[in-house]
Amino acid sequence: MIEFTDVVKCYEQGNKALNGVTMQIDDGEFCFLVGPSGSGKSTIIKLITGELRPTSGTVKVNGYALERIRKREVPLLRRTVGVVFQDFRLIPNMTVYDNVAFAMRVIGAREREIRDRVPYVLELVGLENKANRHPGEMSGGEQQRLAIARALVNNPSTIIADEPTGNLDPARSFEIMALLQEINNLGTTVLVVTHEKNLVELFAKRVIAIDDGYVVSDGRER
Repeated sequence: MIEFTDVVKCYEQGNKALNGVTMQIDDGEFCFLVGPSGSGKSTIIKLITGELRPTSGTVKVNGYALERIRKREVPLLRRTVGVVFQDFRLIPNMTVYDNVAFAMRVIGAREREIRDRVPYVLELVGLENKANRHPGEMSGGEQQRLAIARALVNNPSTIIADEPTGNLDPARSFEIMALLQEINNLGTTVLVVTHEKNLVELFAKRVIAIDDGYVVSDGRER
């Protein structure tokens, strides 16, 4: 579960990114977070992943209190949250298989676990026949599927997709959103941060809108 209560975030330069944000995303929910550039969306992601701490208020993510989380607990938090970035952030000189396996190796997974888990996740995202390819040999849609596989491989309870369709054409965008919907159907909480209004309307999920650091609407309340 993700829970923000009266969260304010001020940066050192003095600008206030969040102005008392309160929201709750339950386990297993699929939710969109929308808002214009500079509205506070990126700050919310960084608070959820423990990259930032709130100036005031409370942030709870999957049992961790982010306003007082210990440094040694942050890697444990991040095992519960997989992040999919718009620019993919793949390792170009690694194969598809090794890009996904790397995410397991950095948390100390055993090679036997990796051999069992990686093929399963690649099949889930439709890349089971691309394991020996390199990212540069793949389309943008395939690269985004690979990024999703990497986010999924450690079996997080929550996936955050940050503008996951920003570099894709409409057909590929729909495929990626359908994949995220399938992942959500398996029980994973999904938060999609996007500005693409047509996708939001097409998938008809809960929408939290943020503007100038305030939550201005929440689909749960309608």
